[in-house]
Amino acid sequence: MSIELHNISKIYRKRGKPPVEAVKNIDLTVGTGQVIGFLGPNGAGKTTTIKMMCGLVIPSSGHILLNGINSHTQRGKAMREIGAVLEGTRNIYWRLTAWQNLMYFGRLKGMDGNELRSNAERLLTELDLWERRHDATREFSRGMQQKVAIACALVADPPIVLLDEPTLGLDVQAARTVKDWVKKLGREQGKTVILTTHHLAMAQEVCDRVVIMRKGQIIADHQIQELLNIFREDYYRIKVHGHLNGHEPPALAALKASQENGDTLFSGSIDSQQTLYRILDDIRESQLPLLGVERIEPDLEDVFVRLTQEGE
Repeated sequence: MSIELHNISKIYRKRGKPPVEAVKNIDLTVGTGQVIGFLGPNGAGKTTTIKMMCGLVIPSSGHILLNGINSHTQRGKAMREIGAVLEGTRNIYWRLTAWQNLMYFGRLKGMDGNELRSNAERLLTELDLWERRHDATREFSRGMQQKVAIACALVADPPIVLLDEPTLGLDVQAARTVKDWVKKLGREQGKTVILTTHHLAMAQEVCDRVVIMRKGQIIADHQIQELLNIFREDYYRIKVHGHLNGHEPPALAALKASQENGDTLFSGSIDSQQTLYRILDDIRESQLPLLGVERIEPDLEDVFVRLTQEGE
């Protein structure tokens, strides 16, 4: 396994205040070449967990192995296994130029010579930063600084890549470049990628597996398609022309109704084909022209909202 978290917890303590358990005894294993979406609402414990993997935060209990190396007792060796983009471009030095940042972080990971310079040139070129490579990163926009942070994470060609909101502040084209990179890192280069993002459509497109945290605990850990299948149900959207004007057939009462440019949209879960036919019969008797019937498949955003709101 590339990443192993065994009974990891993190408790923050402040004098005069009750302790806060940010992460609660989680276990997680990630195989080589997997792209994992690590998701959850704000305060779920995602970033704390990522920082523990990076060695920036020491777990209160448990241990972490990166390619079999303990990230606490062999921190220096373990850190050579990973490249990380932390939220807020915290893994670059603003006083250094873009080129100096890549040289510095590449050498920290044991790289040097032509390979390092070649990787740096390729990354800066792909991110449209080559012409600005000798400018101090403090002069860059937030999006440009994020690009430098991404390049620093990848310059030493690490086997494990941790990406905490990597598209934050990026324009559409740069965000698409990052998305394409994530796909290639896992599927073509065999790297292990942990991705945290609030862009759930991106996670659904690039990830093989999704782990969802809530209140410091893992509440779901499934392959993408498996997770979607768990919540698959007969959910429909029915569109008719005109309005019912308060005379709603009983079969339509359970569906949500909304208006759109003179049409009425009914949407909701329908438990059987017989119920669907009964609804369509009621619509016909109401003499409203039927414009369309569409079966809606669940997406990752639907699943995420349902899981994270359970018990609230």
